[in-house]
Amino acid sequence: MGLHILILGGTTEARALAGALAGTRHDVVLSLAGRTRAPMAQPVPTRIGGFGGADGLAHTLRTEGFDLLIDATHPFATRISDNAAKASLETGIPAFALRRPSWQRQPGDLWTCVDHVHAAVAALGASPRRVLLAIGRQEAAVFEAAPQHAYLVRSVDPVEPPLALPDVGYILATGPFDEADEHALLVEHRIDCIVAKNSGGSATYGKIAAARALQIPVILIERAAEAGLPTVATVEEALVRIDHVAAPGRKRGV
Repeated sequence: MGLHILILGGTTEARALAGALAGTRHDVVLSLAGRTRAPMAQPVPTRIGGFGGADGLAHTLRTEGFDLLIDATHPFATRISDNAAKASLETGIPAFALRRPSWQRQPGDLWTCVDHVHAAVAALGASPRRVLLAIGRQEAAVFEAAPQHAYLVRSVDPVEPPLALPDVGYILATGPFDEADEHALLVEHRIDCIVAKNSGGSATYGKIAAARALQIPVILIERAAEAGLPTVATVEEALVRIDHVAAPGRKRGV
């Protein structure tokens, strides 16, 4: 007998896991936060929108009869990850996180690592720079505190309202971004600093590799501590863990 599985998604890994589970004995629902205006088609049934915090997620898990919760959200979606851990603890329904590993510094990388976006603003310094801002749209307004820089903001959806900055341009694009294209972008726009989140994975690593080749500094916002769920790094590891949960005779919550 298969499991009723809720995947908290919005990442490449979530979509890949859903695809691997589609058509199997498991009944899978993929939940998307709804922050992206035109989400990609998904291989399993989806729900859009939040749950109403940890209590709301726990209520959904109970009332809809889920057997397993998988947090495959973005590494920086800390609130929903915290809620997932709390809901699992409250309900006794097993849960784990599918989380791609962080990028690791390589020889030639010119990284300044910071803990949060406000520290990234400070790390830009006082002297004007040409900045590729690749942190998404939700926290871009924080950089209005440093108007001396010229910004090129890349995001999936438009930044609204537009930033109150004297020199800012926008690129709407969805990864993956390969190194050659990123190299060309950095050269074309004369970028001399990148601000990015340490998202991990290959889809957006191109800018990191291109910066290394061009010796462009990167201000890298590191991840917060994990919420406490058991974690796997790959879809293959997630499938093994699902099989373990589904094993005959296994007690719920173990």
